[in-house]
Amino acid sequence: MPRSAAKPDHIFGRDAEWAGLVSFATRPLPHAMLGVVGGRRRMGKTYLLRALVQQQEGFYFAATAATAGESLRQFGAALAAQAGSPSPFSFANWDDAISYLFGLATPGRPFLVVIDEFPYLAKTAPELPSLIQREVDRFQREESSIRLLLCGSAMSVMGGLLASTAPLRGRAQLELVVRPFDYRASARFWGVQDDPALAARLHAVLGGTPAYRRQFLADDAPRRLDEFDEWISRTVLSPLSPLFREARYLLAAEADIRDTALYHSVLAAVAGGNSTRGGIANYIGRKAVDISHPLNVLEDAHLVEHEEDMFRSGRAQYRITEPLINFYEAVMRPAWARLESGQGREVWAQSSERFSSQVVGPHFEAMCREFMLGPGLALVDAPLGKVGRGVVSDVAGRRQTEIDVAVTEGGRGGARAALLGEAKWGKKMGVEHLERLARARDVLGARGMDTTRCVLACFSGAGFTDALQAARSDREDVLLVGIGDMYA
Repeated sequence: MPRSAAKPDHIFGRDAEWAGLVSFATRPLPHAMLGVVGGRRRMGKTYLLRALVQQQEGFYFAATAATAGESLRQFGAALAAQAGSPSPFSFANWDDAISYLFGLATPGRPFLVVIDEFPYLAKTAPELPSLIQREVDRFQREESSIRLLLCGSAMSVMGGLLASTAPLRGRAQLELVVRPFDYRASARFWGVQDDPALAARLHAVLGGTPAYRRQFLADDAPRRLDEFDEWISRTVLSPLSPLFREARYLLAAEADIRDTALYHSVLAAVAGGNSTRGGIANYIGRKAVDISHPLNVLEDAHLVEHEEDMFRSGRAQYRITEPLINFYEAVMRPAWARLESGQGREVWAQSSERFSSQVVGPHFEAMCREFMLGPGLALVDAPLGKVGRGVVSDVAGRRQTEIDVAVTEGGRGGARAALLGEAKWGKKMGVEHLERLARARDVLGARGMDTTRCVLACFSGAGFTDALQAARSDREDVLLVGIGDMYA
């Protein structure tokens, strides 16, 4: 009987990921195939892969933090259960275990194998990638139907499996990173898609991590905006909640992070608005060269990303990509002792300005760029547009204009600016914002950038003045995007 390929009803979203996994697991090729699945913790990788293994009648093994000998015994017991043996297999070494595993596949019928939390095994048995490479290479010459997926949450380890001179380099037919839900999918997942103001705040704190709703909070979610303050006080800011220390655990879980105090200082600098390498170094009292390694590690862990300046070569700004860590560094860490003593409501009542300026404001800017990468790109004439942010230096006017959302496109005559945008979360936007963007457009045009069809965009979480709306009705080069438009 053919196996089903339909995604189970209990899995929310993940249509593309599911389709890619099913295609890998069922491809009727007569040789071994290897796939690597990564993603930060709490993204639902295990949930997804367990459902796939159950559907495809495959073999699933979840490694644990254990010694090499214990891990080998656990693996042997799991293989024995898969084979229907009444007693566990006793392998002398991982060489024998991997050889046996590859021998389980029946020719002509794809056999799915998932080894979850593979970094635990690779840490105690560093020979494993080489052993797997040997078997994969062997079963390129000999017939095999094995479909092996290696999965893990340590992003630096998983990213290194296929990098440079790694044994498995060039052997994988699938490399999947399970990412957080985007802000629109996250709103549907939490059931707040009809309340954009609440959805944006919720996403600014917890992002698109599915485990936080069901596993951590047991579906305790705010339903209306006026419930948000009470909800965050009893959940994220409560020492009784699993979310209370989650940001610390996320950082501690990365294998390459040793000096956590240094990493927290770097993250606090970024959360505080120090987005350049020099600004971060000054904030923590170190030289810029001293923070290169921490920044690289945080980037490899997908906790921080650097965004190149769209208008100044060689300049970049850093941004925390995990909202809960940003919230922790901006709101929780400065008041940690008070929060541990149960003063969550009092701390939250005094944090509104910091929450707006350091958490929701920057997050809203990132949401606006995400919007322009998706449905918003259809609003401008730039089908191959690059979306980012940057700073336009106006030498004559002796000022710099920060462009929160920029869309540029290469062309025969050089780069073209398709959109320049400013984003404000808690402030009504007016004509003065439009004038500032228009001046930046003139400066770029004077430098030789094509701005003839450049749209000026205002993104606001608080709305627009009557004067700005009137200006929009009279001009074709002005775009106003409210928070409701972004969730529509």
